[in-house]
Amino acid sequence: MFLAACAGDQGPGRAAADAGARTAPAGPPDLPVPDGMVYVPGGRTSIGSESGEPHERPVFEAHVPAFFLDAQPVTVARFRAFVDEQKYATQAERFGNAAVFDVRTARWRLVTGASWKYPLGADASPADDDHPVTQVSWHDATAYAAWAGRRLPSEVEWEHAARGGVNSRRPYAWGDELVGASRHHANTWQGPFSSAAAVEDGYLLTSPVGRFGRTPLGLTDMGGNVWEWVSDWYRPYSQRDSPYTPHEQSEKVQRGGSFLCHESYCHGFRVSARGHSTPESSHFHVGFRTAMDIPGRTVAGR
Repeated sequence: MFLAACAGDQGPGRAAADAGARTAPAGPPDLPVPDGMVYVPGGRTSIGSESGEPHERPVFEAHVPAFFLDAQPVTVARFRAFVDEQKYATQAERFGNAAVFDVRTARWRLVTGASWKYPLGADASPADDDHPVTQVSWHDATAYAAWAGRRLPSEVEWEHAARGGVNSRRPYAWGDELVGASRHHANTWQGPFSSAAAVEDGYLLTSPVGRFGRTPLGLTDMGGNVWEWVSDWYRPYSQRDSPYTPHEQSEKVQRGGSFLCHESYCHGFRVSARGHSTPESSHFHVGFRTAMDIPGRTVAGR
């Protein structure tokens, strides 16, 4: 599913992956890094942006202990292993539908039969194994994480990692530009929502994980491709230290933007950008990655 608009491995995304590939920094010598994860060093990070959306303000300082983070979003293949072993049914499968954005009409709709297997609906193509899993709710993501012996990252951890673990002030996890040297650094939207939408980055919808290269920490897809669930309840930063009791309309935070995001109306692929939705919601542009504690370290933002 989510067929690439340009077939083959020679498009702009492939060039970006080749140019951006690098070795992720290892953890301390006595701290083996779990397979498929990256060591994120601890440190102080400024969270938010005074020039971003209102819910990204005010900027605040956070101390983030070191932790491990998946190098890439959880793929369809990895999620299938969990489903098969646990005989797990996602919330979209139990509801019988999930949210799909029609790029021709520029409207969201609930599509019967849409699920992690068939993100556009049962009559469409199945999801590709190397693409990020989508149509998973926050509850589905936490269930997978528990099965894998991991957890969802906190919002502060996610942004700290996107900033390279060094409080980088660059707008994107990979640097200063969305497009550089005639290539795209992320899978985002170009052009209008229509049947004639531009696909300059090579993909109309999701792309294989890692196709656009790695950040200096060794992370992929930290901007664009799919929004990612994190552990936090969504609320203004000004209320972050106040007691909070979730209610029926409470929402969970999403980070990283998606293939639907464009600079002019979303710009969700900036390191400080925030998305949000109710925890039972499933969308065709939302996935997740997991984190893991380092023994003896406290978790930031939880």
